[in-house]
Amino acid sequence: MLCSGNHELYKKNSSESELLTMVPNFKGNYLASNIDIFDPKSGDLIPLAQRYRKFTTKNQGIRIVAFGFLFDFRGGFNNTVVQMVEETVKEDWFQEVIREKDVDLFVVTGHVDVRSNEQNVIYRAIREVQWDTPIHFFGGHSHIRDYKKLDRISYSLESGRYMETVGFASISGLHTQKTELKSSSRPRFARRYIDNNLFSYFHHSEKNETTFPTELGLNVSMQITKARKALQLDHRHGCAPKDLWMDRVQFGSNDSIFTWLNKEVMPDSLSDGQTPKLVISNTGAMRFDIFEGPFTIDTTFLVSPFTSALRCIKGVDYVAASKILDILNHESKVLATKSLSLDLRALAPPQMLRRMTDAIVRNHETVRAHDAQQPLGKVKLTPGYTTRDDAGTDGDDTIHSPIPSYRVPNCFQTAVDFPAHGEAPEAVDIVYNSFVEPWLLAALEFLGQDYTLEDALDYPDGRIITTIISDWVEKHWPCE
Repeated sequence: MLCSGNHELYKKNSSESELLTMVPNFKGNYLASNIDIFDPKSGDLIPLAQRYRKFTTKNQGIRIVAFGFLFDFRGGFNNTVVQMVEETVKEDWFQEVIREKDVDLFVVTGHVDVRSNEQNVIYRAIREVQWDTPIHFFGGHSHIRDYKKLDRISYSLESGRYMETVGFASISGLHTQKTELKSSSRPRFARRYIDNNLFSYFHHSEKNETTFPTELGLNVSMQITKARKALQLDHRHGCAPKDLWMDRVQFGSNDSIFTWLNKEVMPDSLSDGQTPKLVISNTGAMRFDIFEGPFTIDTTFLVSPFTSALRCIKGVDYVAASKILDILNHESKVLATKSLSLDLRALAPPQMLRRMTDAIVRNHETVRAHDAQQPLGKVKLTPGYTTRDDAGTDGDDTIHSPIPSYRVPNCFQTAVDFPAHGEAPEAVDIVYNSFVEPWLLAALEFLGQDYTLEDALDYPDGRIITTIISDWVEKHWPCE
């Protein structure tokens, strides 16, 4: 089963591509229980894909009803409509489907955090009418490994991010039309988080580098290699002199990717030597670490894959402008009064949705880490995922030493072309990543500044953070 995430809906062309290309190609396996789209041909509001699917597995005859949900997302382009989950579960079609009698298992796939209110709403709706039918959720969005127990026959699995993890869920002992209904045993649920690499695949397939490849797999690899070459993804912009981390170090550390952007990239790239500027970007615009070594076109999009252009509001009173960052980082209640869609958490990297405390690793021990397991013995371990979930600490297929993880703010700010003598300017231009525009305008309104979308201009040359980074690397990080 496949469903849409929020990133498919930010742009008109990407959401229409889902409707016209992805949905037909997955032939009934793409589900959209709470997403509608305006048909680009007819103009009618239609479901992005079918709402649910009923099917029976070939070998065991397991009768399954499946749904596909997106969380209560409000930031999409105006050609799509995401219905709140609480409203969707009241719809007649949903209520009819969950009352099906010949169902052995409900499967709910979704771009929804496994510990979110939206998932709880779906779970409660099904349980109200099907108290003894197993349910399995497959979650997402918060970019972590997690496994939640909802009741003794209902679990939810989230399998990390970026396909770093292959999440494996199993259910044994399901009562089906082919099994004895008089059995009193209940289904048994399990999970495993498999690191996405060939060593893991060799282990589980009991094969090696010679016996593992298939003709189909080799053909896919060849096509990927061909595409990478055509896109010049291995072209080097430069070479990084050291590792830079998103959240393995504290925000403000010299090894933080945000410090590098704040102190080097933004001032060098956006200075005109004249107009004082406050440059604001959300930390969620960055999606991965930078590793020492070649910095390629591929690296650029791994680090910052978005096409949000820079925007500018000119001549803003500095006293007011200087307070914007604090509002974007701390005043969720203030902005929530302006719009239901202005959830500050959307500005930070998704893994921050659930990070309430820092996980600080010292001498292979984790302090205040709710998601770390302790490796036994003196085996030298590589850093990686160390997961604690509702089933314990044995979910990780490969045991790693824990990685420190620190919270980062929603946004960071760079002062560019400020007076050298230290006096504050009377007015500044606010330059910002266009993704933050709704929150920034709401903050200005709260501060008594009368600015609207009409006052915002595209920054000259249509630059985006992605190309700013690659241009800077070419000038400052030569390969020896």
